[in-house]
Amino acid sequence: MRMIMYILLIAIILLGISFAVLNPDPVIFNYYVGHHAFPLSLLLVITFTMGCILGLFVGIFLLIKLKLKSYRLQNQLKVAEKEIANLRAIPLQDRH
Repeated sequence: MRMIMYILLIAIILLGISFAVLNPDPVIFNYYVGHHAFPLSLLLVITFTMGCILGLFVGIFLLIKLKLKSYRLQNQLKVAEKEIANLRAIPLQDRH
């Protein structure tokens, strides 16, 4: 399995290098303050990296949110189990 992952990683790296070699033309990147010319491959790598970082932040935020919800639900479950145990311990009284 490890060998397949290494081969896949090498294939992705070679694909990226060939893309960078085939697309060396500069692309003008306009932003609010000015503009700058970057090679297309560099601009795509920067964009991809920023997307990955943003995705990680969103994923971490959602994970923390779910962990907090799980913690609250576990506390509610403990309270409910204690209440059920207390109700089972109370003897039944038959009143006629």
